Formats: sequence, C-alpha cells, structure tokens
Amino acid sequence: MEKAIVLLSAGLDSTVSLAYGVRKFQVVLGLTFNYGQKAAQKEIEHSKKILDYYGIPQEVIELSFLKKITRTSLVAEDQEIPTDIDLENDDAVKTSMEKVWVPNRNGLFINIAAAYAESMGAKYIITGFNAEEAKTFSDNSREFVEAVNHALKYSTLNHVQVVSFTQNLEKSEIYRLGVELGAPMDLIWSCYYGGNEMCGVCESCLRLKRARGGT
Repeated sequence: MEKAIVLLSAGLDSTVSLAYGVRKFQVVLGLTFNYGQKAAQKEIEHSKKILDYYGIPQEVIELSFLKKITRTSLVAEDQEIPTDIDLENDDAVKTSMEKVWVPNRNGLFINIAAAYAESMGAKYIITGFNAEEAKTFSDNSREFVEAVNHALKYSTLNHVQVVSFTQNLEKSEIYRLGVELGAPMDLIWSCYYGGNEMCGVCESCLRLKRARGGT
C-alpha cells in the first residue's frame, strides 16, 4: 500500500476521509495544527483519540505567527464567532465565512504536510474537504485541490498529491459514510469553540447537527 499522511482537525470531514483513507493507504502520520484557534486544545485532544483509534501517531504543528497576523473570530478573543445563522441564507453564510476566514490556512497546512510526506516517502495527503462548504470556502473546492496538486508536482520530488474522499459529498452524505465505515463518530469535535461540550450554535455545529438529521 502507498503511504499517506492525514490532516486531522477531528471534525466530521477529516475524520470520515481518514476512515476511508486507511482502507486505501498505509497512513503513517496525522498532523494537527495549533494556530491559536479557540478550539485548538479540543481539536488536538480529539484528533489524538481518533488517531489512536487507528493506531496512527500524531504530530502537533504550532503556528503562533498565524495568530498574530489574523483577526478572525476563530482566534481573536474580542471577536464573536457567528452563531445561529440560517444555513439556507447565502448572504448569512457568506458573512459567517468572512468572520472565520484564516489567511491561506489550507494552503499553508497542505504545504507543511507535503514537506512531511516527502520526507517520509508518503505520496498522499488525506484531507477533509466537502461540497457543501466549498460553495463559500474556496479552499474547500475541487478547483483548489487541482491547483495545489499541480504545484506539488513541481515542489516535491515524489509528486505528493492531496486527496479528499469527502470532496464531492454534502455533510449529511459524509455523516452516513462515516457510520458505514465504522468511523469513531463519538470522538468528533466540530465546534469552533473549545468548551467542555460542543456549543451547538456555531456554523460548524449547525452543519453537523443538520448532517445527523437534527433541526
């Protein structure tokens, strides 16, 4: 089996993409990033539990500079994360996206992951992009992945490539796939906050709730 590494935040998409990926690849490492986000410790803890479930080692990458250069509500304590937005309202979703956007986050994560992958002889980076959020988050889109993969053919000697087994799926489809694959769905952390429990009202929680069939 080809080697791969996984970018894991413990969210629904990356967890289910990993659950699919372990059937196709030898996943040798999981990377979780701390850029000062409010949910950082929860993402690290839950990612560790998910990776332990699959017997995969974790490495936490600290990106303190990213916290310094962004005013996103995911990081800044004086910025409120949007809650209770109408997921059917395009304007509301776009406004929410703008408030939680982190400059070049996925581009940065992938390039760091590519360095790890190349150094470990891994050909693939497993990510958790999805069709639902790609409508507003351009760095979730198929076009983004195609562009990144084109660049990686030049920046890595072994031509590392990004794959996402959730790329074409809506959140509800991803959730059903996770159940079918036996993914550890009870270990997911999809909240933008880092409280004792997921808040249930941020955009990420709302999408997870809807995916599960909740209201």
